[in-house]
Amino acid sequence: MNIFSRFFKSGAEPKNSLFGSTYSFFFGSTSSGKTVNERTAMQTTAVYACVRILAETIASLPLHTYMNTESGKEKARHHPIYYLLSDSPNPEMTSFVFRETLMGHLLLWGNSYSQIIRNGHGKVVALYPLLPDKMKVGRSENGEIYYLYTSEGKEYLLRNTEVLHIPGLGFDGLIGYSPIAMAKNAIGMALATEEYGAKFFSNGANPGGVLEHPGVVKDPHRIRDSWNQVYQGTSNAHRVAVLEEGMKFSPIGIPPEQAQFLETRKYQTEEICRIFRVPPHLVGDLERATFSNIEHQSISFVVHTIRPWLVRIEQSINKALFSEEERHKYFVSFLVEGLLRGDYESRMRGYSIGIQNGFMSPNDVRSLENMNPIPSDEGGNTYMVNGNMLKLKDVGAYANKNTGGDENKEVLELDKE
Repeated sequence: MNIFSRFFKSGAEPKNSLFGSTYSFFFGSTSSGKTVNERTAMQTTAVYACVRILAETIASLPLHTYMNTESGKEKARHHPIYYLLSDSPNPEMTSFVFRETLMGHLLLWGNSYSQIIRNGHGKVVALYPLLPDKMKVGRSENGEIYYLYTSEGKEYLLRNTEVLHIPGLGFDGLIGYSPIAMAKNAIGMALATEEYGAKFFSNGANPGGVLEHPGVVKDPHRIRDSWNQVYQGTSNAHRVAVLEEGMKFSPIGIPPEQAQFLETRKYQTEEICRIFRVPPHLVGDLERATFSNIEHQSISFVVHTIRPWLVRIEQSINKALFSEEERHKYFVSFLVEGLLRGDYESRMRGYSIGIQNGFMSPNDVRSLENMNPIPSDEGGNTYMVNGNMLKLKDVGAYANKNTGGDENKEVLELDKE
């Protein structure tokens, strides 16, 4: 803790109930022999695809700041947080790039940190992402959470109010654990099978063999090197071998189809998708995808995968960027309606039900379809219901409106109209 030791006790840092506040020892060699960390894991196509689809999807969703009103809510365009989150959090990044970076950190390290820059009045004016592997979290003697960020060999102290911390799944409620660290063996096996496949084809699509000679070979190294020089490598595959002096080539090793090489690679892709809770069809595995179920899989992806991340991010932003007084009035929220839209026919049928039952107006529908509104004087904001729908107590009201034998007369008058 060096210069901060007189302010903070090293033994006061947050402790996880199982593994402590750090988890660097989780990384390293795996049972497959491959070293796995956040950066090597991204060399696996399935990990890269899962991280990319989640980060890009959440970064592309509209993120607005709202203000509670008597009639519900409205966009708080006057609040400085609105444009920081929806347009540009700092002069160097767009909102998309900023949120994509935060999600990448969450998915790989399990934590996302951003420095909060405030002006002299305490208002947030900028947000800058910080690398999770250079951040340490501690607790001061008075119980306050603090952050130590290492950059270029120097440590910088950041207080709780200066950091937007979004933790992933953890055990102490403060520090999230890296999904890569927790599933390093599954990812290590994917790396190992990929390397095996690459080496298999680099050796001329053959795992190896033995050159047999009927007599005594005086210089076996020269013969082996000569063979490899002519026939090894994919560029030399299927060349005709010329053997002299009764030599013959006997291949050895297990063919990939017998070792279920391709099946293993497919299974590891499913394992990695399971880690990030991403449907396999989103990363290019369409083996079990059909025309009838792929839409429901996409909706399930939004409900069970995207939504928990959005709630986690929204609540962390509300807690860190708004004062206690502001939280009673302002909040941020993602818009996910666009992800839940079905095909065109299903949407139109749903809109028709909404308009006919009075809980949607034509302009509500046009807004969801990204169309310009109809002017209010032309009925664009009018809520309507079918005229033949009556309350149970009003059924037969027309027939019983007049008594004393005038019922038939009123019915005739209605027919004339």
